[in-house]
Amino acid sequence: MSSPVATQPSPPTPAAEFERPQKSLLSKVLTRPEVGSFAAAIAIFIFFFVLAEPFRTLPALSTVLYASSSIGIIAVGVSLLMIGGEFDLSAGVSVVTGALTASMLSYQFSANLWVGVFVSLVVMLAIGFWNGYLVVKTGIPSFLITLSTFFMLAGINLGVTKLVTGTVATQNVADMDGFASARAIFASEFAVGGVTIRVTVLWWIFFVALATWILLRTRVGNWIFAVGGNAASARAVGVPVDKVKIGLFMGVAFVCWFYGMHILFAFNTVQSGQGVGNEFLYIIAAVVGGCLLTGGYGSAIGAAVGAFIFGMTTQGIVFAGWDPNWFKFFLGAMLLLAVLLNLYVKNYALNRRS
Repeated sequence: MSSPVATQPSPPTPAAEFERPQKSLLSKVLTRPEVGSFAAAIAIFIFFFVLAEPFRTLPALSTVLYASSSIGIIAVGVSLLMIGGEFDLSAGVSVVTGALTASMLSYQFSANLWVGVFVSLVVMLAIGFWNGYLVVKTGIPSFLITLSTFFMLAGINLGVTKLVTGTVATQNVADMDGFASARAIFASEFAVGGVTIRVTVLWWIFFVALATWILLRTRVGNWIFAVGGNAASARAVGVPVDKVKIGLFMGVAFVCWFYGMHILFAFNTVQSGQGVGNEFLYIIAAVVGGCLLTGGYGSAIGAAVGAFIFGMTTQGIVFAGWDPNWFKFFLGAMLLLAVLLNLYVKNYALNRRS
C-alpha cells in the first residue's frame, strides 16, 4: 500500500499579493490642486481673446502680466500660509506699512534710501513674527489676530504719516541717494521685442519657483503640509509646529515688504490709505489656485495661476469696454466656483488614494 505523497502549497506570488493599481496620467493630473485654476485660466483667456480685440496684442499681455504680478507676489506667501492652515488679513495694509517706513525714515533723517529699505525689512519681519507668535501662544484664530493687526496698521499708516508729513502721502524720494539702484531692483522695466516688461514679473516667477521647490523638495515643505493637515498629529511626530507657523507669517511679511518697495520706487511717493481690501484679493488668488480654506492642500503654482486669472479679468473687462463695476460680481462668482471645484478635486484625490 503506497503512502500518499505530501505536497507543499505553493507560496503566494509577492507581486500578486502586494500589487497596486497604477494611476493613469489623467488621474495624476486631476489630483493636482492647480488643475481647476488652469482650466479656468484657459477658458477666461479664450473668452477675452475672442470678445476683446485689444486683448490680443502683446502690449496687452504685458499689462496683464504686470497686474497679475502685483497680486501674485504676495499670493505666493499667502498660499504657503494657507496650506499651513492660517490666514493673514493684514497683508494689504502691511504692504503700505513697509513702503511708508522706508520712505519716511530715509527722508526725515536724510539717509540713503537703502537704510530705509533694510530698516523696513526688519520692521515687516517683526510684524510677521508678532502675528505668528500671538497665534501659536494664545490659540486665538489667525483670522482674529491678523484682523486686529490690520486695524492697528491701517491707523498707524494714516496717523503717523499725517503727523510726520502733514499730509496723507510721503514726500517724493526720486532725488535721494540710493534711489536709482533701488529702483533698478524693485521697479525697473525692460523691453522684449518692443514690449515693455516690468521687473516684478520676473520676481513673481522667481518667488513661485522658490515656493514650489520648498513645498515639493524640502523637509520644510513636508512640515507645512503636515501642520496644515493636522497640527496635533504633526507635533506628535516631531514637527516644530510653532516655528513653522511663525515662519510662514514672516514669509508673508517678507513678500509684503518686497511689493511695498516696488510701490515706493515705482511711484516715488506712497499714499498712506492704500492697501485696504487687497488682502482679500491675495486670499482669493490662492483659493482660486487650489488652496483650501481648511489648510493642508494647495500649491504656489496654483496661486500664481489664480493671480493670472485676476490680471486677465481686470484688464480684459477694460479692453472689452465693459462697466468695470461688474468685476466684483465676477470675482465673487469666480471665488464660489473655485471653492466648489477645489473641494471636488480634493475629494477625488482622497478617493483615488484610498
